[in-house]
Amino acid sequence: MTTFQVPDRMNFAAVAPKIFKSVLALDGAARQGLDPVLLELVQIRTSQINRCAYCIDYHTSDARKGGESEERIYQLTAWQESSLFTVKERAALALTEQVTLLPGGVTDAVYDEAARHFGEEQLAHLIALIFTANVWNRMNVATRKTPGTE
Repeated sequence: MTTFQVPDRMNFAAVAPKIFKSVLALDGAARQGLDPVLLELVQIRTSQINRCAYCIDYHTSDARKGGESEERIYQLTAWQESSLFTVKERAALALTEQVTLLPGGVTDAVYDEAARHFGEEQLAHLIALIFTANVWNRMNVATRKTPGTE
């Protein structure tokens, strides 16, 4: 099988290292106090919505290394219809979708459901994780960073 290689537009980390390092720092801060499994689910789902192949590849690989099942990774695109995700994960995924797809805003129902499962500080970290994943997706999509390019 012949694959199509999409060339990168730029190496963002090399061209703008101060910005790249700042996003890394934000990403590290956002992760504090959140479950590692949930982190990967949120980042994969954000990346699916934003169609960031690089981030989907990166986070599904990390999820597998962390013990996540193939079945849950495959069903993540249809998490609303799946019985494989906990109530807490479902609340986080609903928030992920609304924060990522901002034109409709974040409804009180989705925010309140997430707040039921996460303390205020954890919720702040979850929101930060979501917007940080969106930053990575936008950076990688804009520069055409694809799986297999480092």
